[in-house]
Order: sequence, then C-alpha cells, then structure tokens
Amino acid sequence: MAARPRLFGRRRSRDEPSPARGKSGARAADGELFDEAFLARLELLQVIARRLFRGRQRAERKTRKVGSGLEFADHREYSPGDDIRNLDWNVLMRLDQTLVRLYEEDEDLPIRIAVDVSDSMATGAAIQKLRYAQQVAAALAYVGLANLDRVGLTCMSGKVHTTLPAVRGKGRIFRVFEFLKGAPRGGPTDLRAACKRLAAESQQPGLTVVISDFYDLDGAFDGLNLLRFRKHEPVAIQVLDPEEADPTGSGLRGDVRIVDCEGTGEQDVTLTAATLRAYAAAHARFCEALEKSCRGRGIPYFRAETSVPFDDLVLRLFRQGGILR
Repeated sequence: MAARPRLFGRRRSRDEPSPARGKSGARAADGELFDEAFLARLELLQVIARRLFRGRQRAERKTRKVGSGLEFADHREYSPGDDIRNLDWNVLMRLDQTLVRLYEEDEDLPIRIAVDVSDSMATGAAIQKLRYAQQVAAALAYVGLANLDRVGLTCMSGKVHTTLPAVRGKGRIFRVFEFLKGAPRGGPTDLRAACKRLAAESQQPGLTVVISDFYDLDGAFDGLNLLRFRKHEPVAIQVLDPEEADPTGSGLRGDVRIVDCEGTGEQDVTLTAATLRAYAAAHARFCEALEKSCRGRGIPYFRAETSVPFDDLVLRLFRQGGILR
C-alpha cells in the first residue's frame, strides 16, 4: 500500500444505479439519518451531558484571555481606571509596587466539527461511513449545544467546502440536521487544503473535531499540524468500515477490475486470500501511523468503526477525555 492509500471498489455496470442517486443511496436514505429513534438516543446523551456539565453556565476550558475569572494568571502595572479591588495589597505593602492581579477568564468553547464528504467516504452499502460520520457529528453538536457552547459545522473535500456558522442553544440542532443532510458531497480527499481553509475562516480558535477516514496520510499530518499552529485544539476521529479495513472475510476472490473511487486509475488484478491479508496488514499499518503521529503531537485520536453504535462512540470519547471535557 502506498503512503497515501486510496479505497478501491468494484466497477459498477452501466445499468447499476449510483449509490448517491439510486433508491437505496444517499439522498433517499437522508430522511432516515435523524429519525425519531436517533432523537431518542440523543436525549440519552443529553442526560449524560447534564451530569457531566451540571452547575456550569459557561464552558470550563480556559482561554488565553485574562479578565474576571477566579484563577490567578499574572500581574501588571496599575493604570488609572483599573478596579482597585484587583490591587495586590500584599505586594504593595511588602514591595511598595502597585500591581493589579489578573485572572484567567472562562468563556464558552467554540466548537467546529468538520466532516469529510469526499468520495472515499461514500463507499459501501448505503454509504455507511458518511452516514456514520454525519450521525457522530450531529451527536457531538447536540452535546455541545446542550452545554451552551457555540457549535459550527463544515463539510469538506477537495472540491466541497460549505460551512454552517456557529450557533448556540439546543433548539438549533435542527439547523445542524438540515445542514448535514443538504450539504454537497464528492470529490477527492484533500485534508491539507481543507484544514487550511478551515483555519483561515475561523475567527476564534477552539476545539476542532475532524471526522474522516483520513485516506490522505500526508495531507492529514499537514492539516492537523496547521490547525495546531493556528491555536486550534484538533481532535481526529477516523471512521472505518470493518470490511473495508479487513476484507479477508468478504468472499471477494478471483480476477476483478478495481477502480480508484477518487480518481481515474483502474487495474485488473487476481485477488487471493494472501493478497487480501497483505492489504489488511497494510491498512492496519496506515492506521497505526496516523495514530502515532497524532499521539506524538498531543492530538487526541479516536478510531471509530461503523459497526459500533454512534452513541457508544460518543460515550467513549467522554470517558477517555480529550473532547468536550
């Protein structure tokens, strides 16, 4: 497998409908993304979020701002007009210096959730990975809104970049649903360009959750590092289809023609059990390299298989920390 793996799939016949347009495809399935069962599961997450954030009216994360918080940050010289209640009287009496105590200010946490909508996410039965990523994004947005944070979303690929400006309040979750269902899709994976644009359009750095299969290893490294450089707190959630990661049990054998779902390349190959095992091992090395890079840079990394219910994944994110804590 090359350094930047691409997902391959069987070529469809001319008479076979595209998954994005067929009756069982993306648009037809959109109405089932956020049905009543999904909303009921979000309500359970809300109960858990209420326990986690009980008694807080503002987000707990500290910013680099100084203001009216409770935790001491630094001193500075007194200037006319400063509140004398902030004078450090101990310093004045002992050193005869007029200094003002500064405190770290708590404020709501800007959250940006970026969903990869490239062609590699739209593979598998009923574009399983993309649907899963959309549901995880909606669940994280719901928890953030319930916690009185400002939440914005971005759908991105090499040709798509559309943004929902940050909103606040639990009732705004329906705007999130509509945005995720109606956003354009398709194009190659280009995480470097997508994260660069994401960082440029964010007026205030905050928690930035990138949900993708990350089938652009070099671009993923550069994009996540760029977010860190721009003072964001990136979180990587890698969405994987178990059969895609390890197709040894798929029954796929013999002479086939495979095509690059994000390009024009195609190749005739003979698939054997040994070939599929080699592919599964290469895919595992790719995921391990991504995880090692994120861990080494202090970026929280989570691997999310589509076989795991989305709410179980979100609960794991809470328990392990690094996101919405």
